Amino acid sequence: MWKQFVLASMVVMALATPDVARAEITDAELSERVGDAIHRYAQFTIFDDVDIAVSDHVVKLTGRVTMPFKRDEIGKRVAQVDGIRSIVNDIQVLPVSPADSELRVRVAQAIYNHTAFWQFAQMAAPPIHIVVENGHITLTGRVNTEVERSLAGALAHVPGAFDVKNQLRLER
Repeated sequence: MWKQFVLASMVVMALATPDVARAEITDAELSERVGDAIHRYAQFTIFDDVDIAVSDHVVKLTGRVTMPFKRDEIGKRVAQVDGIRSIVNDIQVLPVSPADSELRVRVAQAIYNHTAFWQFAQMAAPPIHIVVENGHITLTGRVNTEVERSLAGALAHVPGAFDVKNQLRLER
């Protein structure tokens, strides 16, 4: 009888453990897991930018991507992360424009072909993201120094760009 009680207790504890572990995850840890899920998405490129905000296990996604299917697939990938109570997917889809596509490539070449950024160009997921919307350029992501931040901003001023917003952050 005692053995059956102990065995039943162990089964109940084993089944309850995932819920307890899920409840113990912090918003910061959840944010990291969501970020990993997004960055492992093969279609996520340097021309897309997604921001993550987590509050009380509610994930809010914002930013901009180049194609509508990316918005939907990123939302599906994030929904599979354990510990999320709900998701708000406010990712915007950039307008499809051949001029913007060409501008994206020219800015990427200007930045990643510069010797100061060769180490970033070799990475599987380069840290500088280039968002182009109707000729307006926004740089997002992270760099190591203020010099790199300023240089990337200067290099992004290519012919055809109306303006450049440099929102690069320094790696801490």
